Amino acid sequence: MQQHLDSTPPSPPPGDALEPDAPPAPADAPAPARKRRGFAVMDPKLVSEISRKGGKAAHSAGTAHEFTSDEARAAGRKGGLASHAKRKRADATAKPSGER
Repeated sequence: MQQHLDSTPPSPPPGDALEPDAPPAPADAPAPARKRRGFAVMDPKLVSEISRKGGKAAHSAGTAHEFTSDEARAAGRKGGLASHAKRKRADATAKPSGER
């Protein structure tokens, strides 16, 4: 099989020409509005009904998780520690009130 070095690739048809990308939007331009999708568009009562059916199905199938008292206590403790961690870091780095 022999290729000619002087052959040029075929040019695309006139309607298929590539065009440059649009310039980026300025930094101070507002972001385009986002469309709501999925459950966010649905009526809250319908979403609640779907969720209720899913919970019932999971429990009847035996795949639903039910927290024990110890698991719930540990989860609550972790949440409390995480939510107050920033406050603890700020208190540790702050100067004592007597110093300037």
